[in-house]
Amino acid sequence: MSGLGFRLAAVQSAIADAAADAGREASEITTIVVTKFQPASLVADLAALGVRDVGENRHQEAQAKAAELADLDLRWHFVGQLQSKKARQVRAYASAIHSIDRPALVDVLRSEEALVDCFVQVNLTDDPGRGGVAPAELDALVEHVLETPGLRLRGLMAVAPLDEPARPAFARVRGLSERIVRLAPDATALSMGMSHDFRDAILEGATHLRIGTAITGNRPAAG
Repeated sequence: MSGLGFRLAAVQSAIADAAADAGREASEITTIVVTKFQPASLVADLAALGVRDVGENRHQEAQAKAAELADLDLRWHFVGQLQSKKARQVRAYASAIHSIDRPALVDVLRSEEALVDCFVQVNLTDDPGRGGVAPAELDALVEHVLETPGLRLRGLMAVAPLDEPARPAFARVRGLSERIVRLAPDATALSMGMSHDFRDAILEGATHLRIGTAITGNRPAAG
């Protein structure tokens, strides 16, 4: 088995263990392999190992890879902060956008023709410069998404703050999810958990993990 295959299998095993500890089925958890800065050839290798969900957080890089690997039937997830001026280009190749965080972005993504899955990103810090909507403004943004044609709200996304334990942060997201499900009963998904904290995320109900280096190995230097 290649190093990539070994790391993928190790993460899959850890996910299964965490799911079992949470009384959940591993099959209800989607692992998105984040491949930023990695070459398209590594994404092709992942596809050969059975990976179908791939995440990117830079539009130019994601667009190029999606075009080069168009014959592999991959689902591309955009997981980074998204500039409004690039939003329409992103929805052209993305199966899901995980970083909806402001009304202006929702307006740009409006479409009468095509549907894209989306997650509203919640900012778990006091720093407004971090991606995500403040919890106090969450309900209004969710309602705006629900009113906008072309967007299918799947649930919430969050990144655990670096200066506090991950599990209580993910528990806060779960609580916010329970709140927004009253507005959007189908929006039960939780996109949270990365290479270093996905176990805690699973224990708090994560349905979508965004895992990079634990599977891909160290990233090459940014080009």
